[in-house]
Amino acid sequence: MPRELYEVLGVPRNATGDEIKRAFRKLALKYHPDRNSGNKEAEESFKEINQAYEVLADSPKRQLYDQYGFAGLGAGGPGGGFGAGGSGGFEGFGGAEFGDVFEDILQGFFSGAQGGRRGQRVRKGSDLKYDLSVTLEQAYSGAEVPIKIYKQEVCPSCRGTKAKQGTGLKTCATCRGAGKVQIVQGFFALSQACPRCGGEGRIIESPCAVCRGAGSQEKEIEVRLRIPAGVSTGTTLRITGAGDAGERGAAPGDLYVHVTVKDDPRFERKEDDLIYDARLSYPKVSLGCEIEVPTLNSDKYRLKVPPGTANGTLLRVREKGMPRMQGRGYGDLFVRIAVDIPKHLDEHQRKLLEDLEKSFSDQENEGFLKRVFRR
Repeated sequence: MPRELYEVLGVPRNATGDEIKRAFRKLALKYHPDRNSGNKEAEESFKEINQAYEVLADSPKRQLYDQYGFAGLGAGGPGGGFGAGGSGGFEGFGGAEFGDVFEDILQGFFSGAQGGRRGQRVRKGSDLKYDLSVTLEQAYSGAEVPIKIYKQEVCPSCRGTKAKQGTGLKTCATCRGAGKVQIVQGFFALSQACPRCGGEGRIIESPCAVCRGAGSQEKEIEVRLRIPAGVSTGTTLRITGAGDAGERGAAPGDLYVHVTVKDDPRFERKEDDLIYDARLSYPKVSLGCEIEVPTLNSDKYRLKVPPGTANGTLLRVREKGMPRMQGRGYGDLFVRIAVDIPKHLDEHQRKLLEDLEKSFSDQENEGFLKRVFRR
């Protein structure tokens, strides 16, 4: 007995028509004879998935199969048309809907081929990638940065035709200008790009000496790139048309610039917020003070530190962070207080700290005695 048809296509019994069609396309491309030349197992799998799709894509046949199994598809069964014992040849081969799907598969399979005079397609230029590092200041304010890239430019001599000036192209004798040749493989006659002219339909008699028949040349060019304010590491910027030149007047590719924002010695960045570390002495955080905090807009901000501020406290300065690239306004600047504990003291400093520590101890003892006598 052949395998269950839903199992062949790898879909559940309640699969929709679109799900069945997608599964068939995927498997047909995988096991197509042109991709598995000489592989008998792939050829048999290709037959099997075609047989399965012929039934499951046809609502009446699928209904009979769901109700009666392979018996409903046999030559003597209610539906007929699947071949004796359910394992025959390509009987019927699916009708108009099957033809449409298989045509889509062939188009996808040979999408890389260049057509001839009919439906001839030219390739768009390749996209390019560039890695760019910017400073935090550039990311804050935005900047116009010149970058140099190597790209394929249209040959100035042949203007992209690939042929020497004054010479022409002749019709390919193999495909007679069609750009495609037909091959017979197994049970199908298929078309593919002509191996002689590469699907062009024409042969270059005298290639351009400047570009050697390529139609383009590599050149170094300078591109002015605008960095938007608020850009962050991982952002990709696209410059349309700044990639390689396309073939025979086709559109050029694009340039994709991947941005990295360098670390800044003053600030730590957290999305649109910035963190600045302020190191203060113990007396200053104890008594309270006012400090000067740098910002990226070149202004100095005067920040009040409240008395008794603990080590690690974050004090917020609103709207002094990074511009929001995807919205309005700015992030915040957080000042992180770090209490600077001295490691080396002179005798005078040590005496002052000992007196301070003693005064704290006296206050603690006095408080204890008051609590005892209050009882």
